[in-house]
Amino acid sequence: MLTTDKYKTFEFPLYCAVSVIGFYNYMGSFVTSFIRTLRQLPPVHIFAAVICTLLVSLILILMPSEDAGAINKPVSTKSMPLDISEAVKAAPPIPKPQQEPAPALPPETEKTTAPLTAISQPPEQSLAAENWVEYRIQAGDNLTTLFKRAGLGPRDVYRVSSAVSDSDVLKRLKPGQHIALLVEDGQLTQLRHIRSRLSSTLLIRNEQGYDIINEERTPERRTAHAQGQIENSLFLDAANAGLSDKIIMELASIFGWDVDFALDIRHGDSFQVLYEEEYLDGEKIGDGVILAARFVNQGQSYAAVRYTDRNGDTNYFTPDGRSMRKAFLRSPVDFRRISSHFKPERFHPVLGKKRPHKGVDYAAATGTPIKAAGDGKVIWRGTKGGYGRTVILQHGGNITTLYAHMSRYQQGVGNGSRVKQGQIIGYVGASGLATGPHLHYEFRINGEHKNPLTVALPQAESVPASEMSAFKNQTGTIMAELDQLNDTRLALNEPAR
Repeated sequence: MLTTDKYKTFEFPLYCAVSVIGFYNYMGSFVTSFIRTLRQLPPVHIFAAVICTLLVSLILILMPSEDAGAINKPVSTKSMPLDISEAVKAAPPIPKPQQEPAPALPPETEKTTAPLTAISQPPEQSLAAENWVEYRIQAGDNLTTLFKRAGLGPRDVYRVSSAVSDSDVLKRLKPGQHIALLVEDGQLTQLRHIRSRLSSTLLIRNEQGYDIINEERTPERRTAHAQGQIENSLFLDAANAGLSDKIIMELASIFGWDVDFALDIRHGDSFQVLYEEEYLDGEKIGDGVILAARFVNQGQSYAAVRYTDRNGDTNYFTPDGRSMRKAFLRSPVDFRRISSHFKPERFHPVLGKKRPHKGVDYAAATGTPIKAAGDGKVIWRGTKGGYGRTVILQHGGNITTLYAHMSRYQQGVGNGSRVKQGQIIGYVGASGLATGPHLHYEFRINGEHKNPLTVALPQAESVPASEMSAFKNQTGTIMAELDQLNDTRLALNEPAR
């Protein structure tokens, strides 16, 4: 017979066995009911359930876990702590983020107006962004206003002004130029006056004041060419050919003594130009000068080449050495139209009777500049009857030119003044007996009036015989290149573009 202690010995195993048998019976009943339920479902539902189960299982398998990401991180077994408590003790304390102190404002900054936006500096004069500050000069600016904008005081203005008092440095601050300042430890150590990308002046502080260094850069010059045919006007068609306003104006100036670009241009006229382009650090910064050019007007061909003589004087000449420049301009004003030609007898629009018209009237807007037709001396400046405000120039011993109906005179041009060809002597108006703004221009030889549009103008000096060899050597290659450009266009038998 089993004792009570023996019963207790088999009590737990018997309990476990009964539990297992009961769980087995329960699961069997559950599985039987589940299978019976599945048999009652349509096959489509069973198939959908299987597919969903497979998809969920696949997602769970492919989903990365945090442990997997940790496996990819390199771990140094030498520095890994063996115990969590040891790791906590070994870890260095996390430093608290410290906010950088705001830079101290220079004196007077809060009282001044906001500084101008600093512009990007050209590559040749790159300024350290953390030290240099650059300001664009505006109208009315001077050293005091610029320094105040930068937070500098009157003492800095005095030091710089004293350093440059014996020179022209910083005395011509023009709008569009720039001033760059380098301030270190509250002291202005360097200043750069940037006049252009090619020209600037640098001031560097020393014990006595500032050292002055002039900085000049020379651009790289490359030869370019363009050609075109007149369909509308020289300015429009030359611009379509890729020429800048500067080159077009120079082209008109070179041939202006032989071709009247307001009256003589015809459809089908053509031009070819060899000129220089200026580059700085690989970037085009502008156009240089015309080296050679050809203009065909009404079938007549004119060619010009640039030449610098032994004295350093530069002018344009024909390929055989004759000067392109005449002693007088054909038209002393940029005009809209000729309102009245040179006529022995003309009905005067103001007086209402016939009178000889001994000059040419160029209609132009009030204020259009009037240029001296040639080098000479002012022998009259004042009001002259029906001429109104008038200037008369003496050229050499036997030629005079008269300019009438001015609105005002050019400042600094008075009786006895010497003027150069092309110099402005006054401005178009309608003073005197005039129905509208225009320039009345007269040309006299030995006191006799000549038609300014047809008179044979004296030629300027040609290349002297002593320099012809140097002239040919300097211009030969350039003219050959211009001729090749023309020959190529003719060979292709197509109009210039």
